[in-house]
Amino acid sequence: MKPIFEDINSHQGTASFYVYRFQIPYFEFKWHYHPEFELTYIIKGNGYRLIGNSHETFGDGDLVLLGSYLPHTWVGKSSDNTDFDAVVIQFSKDFIAPILGFEESNALKMMLEQSKKGLFFSAENSALKADLVKLVDSCGFNRIVDLMNILNQLTLSEQKVLCSNHLQTVQTAESENRINKVCVFLENHFAESITLKQVADLIHLTESNFCNFFKKATGKTFSDYLNIIRITRSCQLLLQTDKTINSIAFECGFETLSYFNRVFLKKKGLTPKEFRKSNLL
Repeated sequence: MKPIFEDINSHQGTASFYVYRFQIPYFEFKWHYHPEFELTYIIKGNGYRLIGNSHETFGDGDLVLLGSYLPHTWVGKSSDNTDFDAVVIQFSKDFIAPILGFEESNALKMMLEQSKKGLFFSAENSALKADLVKLVDSCGFNRIVDLMNILNQLTLSEQKVLCSNHLQTVQTAESENRINKVCVFLENHFAESITLKQVADLIHLTESNFCNFFKKATGKTFSDYLNIIRITRSCQLLLQTDKTINSIAFECGFETLSYFNRVFLKKKGLTPKEFRKSNLL
């Protein structure tokens, strides 16, 4: 899959780095990359994120740092008609390079090097997350100081590398069109019975060639990718409705309750019943 190149400078103006806040009803699939580093903090919202060959669900408090040219997208739809809320910070190598020349910046330099594979920050840090929100309205020289403080806090936080390797960004336009067509189809039809032949026919490939193409493009098998979408939706329904687990399973495209329970346990580490109970306490 060829991600779309995003020119950050075209909408950044003369600022040394870019900070903005998204408050939107949903995140669309937009597979893209750019030369800038990006720090994304999800204040409110859930869905799944695709970063390089990493494909995981996300929820409130999700915090990820991306390196230069790392393809990524966040996807999610609100089931209760409330907006997603996120803060995104983007800064260039040229902006941060002078800071990295100091010995005191070794930890920051190492973290930014690791970010080429994507970094997830799992530790709860209410002060850090409050600082991220405040940065949106920060101005003057304090804006730069505030960003440096945030990056310093990140170097002291627990980190998890997301990608097993660096995903190549240069591929054909045809591949881009094909993978986007499949992903949009799955987003719109995940609740239905979807066969491998059906999606292979969608982009005019044999089933075998489609499996190879899809795994190379996303780092996931087709069935695993589809299950992530379905499990993400089921989590929303478990938490936001009082529907039975059986009805949720079928509403999300699972043909049997036993298979839904098995996939859910594998993805979330809990049964659907345990997940609902633990999040309602």
